[in-house]
Amino acid sequence: MNYNSKFAIVTGGANGIGRCIAEVFLHVGTEVAVIDVDREEGEEFQGLYPDLRFFHGDIGDKAALEGFVKALRRPVDYLVNNACIGRKGLLSGCSWEDFEYVQRVGVTAPYYLTSLLLKGNLLAPKASIVNIASTRAFQSQEDTESYTAAKGGIVALTHAMAVSLAGRARVNSVSPGWIDAGLYHKQIAPGEHSAEDHAQHPVGRVGKPEDVAGVVLYLCGDQAEFITGENITVDGGMGRLMVYHGDFGWGLEKNN
Repeated sequence: MNYNSKFAIVTGGANGIGRCIAEVFLHVGTEVAVIDVDREEGEEFQGLYPDLRFFHGDIGDKAALEGFVKALRRPVDYLVNNACIGRKGLLSGCSWEDFEYVQRVGVTAPYYLTSLLLKGNLLAPKASIVNIASTRAFQSQEDTESYTAAKGGIVALTHAMAVSLAGRARVNSVSPGWIDAGLYHKQIAPGEHSAEDHAQHPVGRVGKPEDVAGVVLYLCGDQAEFITGENITVDGGMGRLMVYHGDFGWGLEKNN
């Protein structure tokens, strides 16, 4: 597919999965704009690629998003709403302010950024929007309410936006599972995974950022023009594996 001369936005693209997605676009000839709170990593990233523009800003701040959109030079072909954070939940006393901020970054910002592009006539014809959700939208560990709620919200927002933008843009989401983003994140070392870590994935390994980026690239291409309003899970089959204590070698061990 021809991604050359197109223009993509990747929020939270200075590190991790977002950085990998931005790099994949750059490697196929797409101009990329990244907005991220990490100025140091963003400026370092920009220095490596002539087709990358970095904007320092917090997408949880309305004014920052508005300034970012005003600075855009051309209509957007691909919008990847990747940025999100987590501030735990009920068991650690996640406050009103912290919970609300996570929703602002993970759900409100993707909505408002899309709204600004639409109002400014900055969505290119046949644009593609990909929201990065998570398998946490469908299953949980304890004390994860803030992040889980945001990821559930972005999945629902995806199909709502797909209907509203019919004829203007396709909108889909990708839900990664266990992805080791350490190779794209200087603050996080690549994981040291045990044989058991890999074995609980039916594909036989923990995920890589490239696994997610490849699906994003596909969804943005013309070959996916009949796909909209969908969520695609990228978790190596982990969410489909039924685990019962005592069956097929699986067992529950509690440390408390």
